[in-house]
Amino acid sequence: MLWAEIVKQYTDDKEAAKMNVCATTSTYNLTLFDSYVNMLRTQTETMSAAIANVDSIVVTPFDLPYEQPTEFAERIARNQQLLLKEECHFDKLVDVSGGSYFVEELTVAIAQQAWKLFLAVEEEGGFLAAVKAGKIQEAINSTDAARHANVGKRKEFLLGTNQFPNFTEKSEGKEPMASCCGHCCSTAAAEEPAFPALKTSRLASDFEALRLTTEKAAKQPIAFMLTIGNLAMRQARAQFSCNFLAAAGYKVMDNLGFPTVEEGVEAAVKAGADIVVLCSSDDEYAEYGVPAFNALKAADPKALFIIAGAPACAEDLKAAGIENFIHVRVDQLKTLKELNQKLGI
Repeated sequence: MLWAEIVKQYTDDKEAAKMNVCATTSTYNLTLFDSYVNMLRTQTETMSAAIANVDSIVVTPFDLPYEQPTEFAERIARNQQLLLKEECHFDKLVDVSGGSYFVEELTVAIAQQAWKLFLAVEEEGGFLAAVKAGKIQEAINSTDAARHANVGKRKEFLLGTNQFPNFTEKSEGKEPMASCCGHCCSTAAAEEPAFPALKTSRLASDFEALRLTTEKAAKQPIAFMLTIGNLAMRQARAQFSCNFLAAAGYKVMDNLGFPTVEEGVEAAVKAGADIVVLCSSDDEYAEYGVPAFNALKAADPKALFIIAGAPACAEDLKAAGIENFIHVRVDQLKTLKELNQKLGI
């Protein structure tokens, strides 16, 4: 639709308005940890491309972030297309999304915004001039920075990375492959670029670097959930905290609950906990917070103490010496980096 509109501005040749589209699934949202989830990401993208009636599709193998794709990964990638063809019969329909108000309306909206971008680039002197001036890269890189920030703050979820990580998974020697534009890297990498470059790091790269750093530490940090008080709140807070801290590669230990903070601290010290997270309700933190903190400092001064939540009594807790709080409004990536620093990692 958009290409035809562009061609129409220059020529009446209807043949020139036709185009062949090859879609390639993204590498931007692929992950090193929990990498089999990548197949869900690429399958969704492949289906979207098929619905869009592209002429051909290239599916990125799920293991591309950390190795030269294996024969198995390549075969799975090919089969992902075959599923849509042989089982969903997408190849039997002239227009898969025809009649879908949602898809057609969204398509028009995207095309309208893209047309505005095209006109803006033309006013800059054309695409090449805009690239040399860095305008194209600036726009893309600003979006990239915003999305990385959103992932760090869990405003954007990456399953298996910043949300519901696999608690027991190890990298097993996997390291991120070098990032570069396109499918190959230039051998003249040392040469001064002619114009500003695009930033191509995957969304998961910051969390992966953090988790790999934790793995290489002399000891895997243990995060112990000191659950006490209101049953529903302590369970919810413990589940949140386990997911939050496991994203850094910590070993998390949940518990059914303790009758007193002293018993909880004793169990944490016995487990060799490096981090103790107090999980309770906001109202009960006023009662349990300071006693739990003091008991832990007396038993193991090196252990870090965390409150799971942002209770109204937070200022009183801070006045007593409690520094660490985790909740949905904190920057997860920044917080985990700070915890690693305090742990000497």
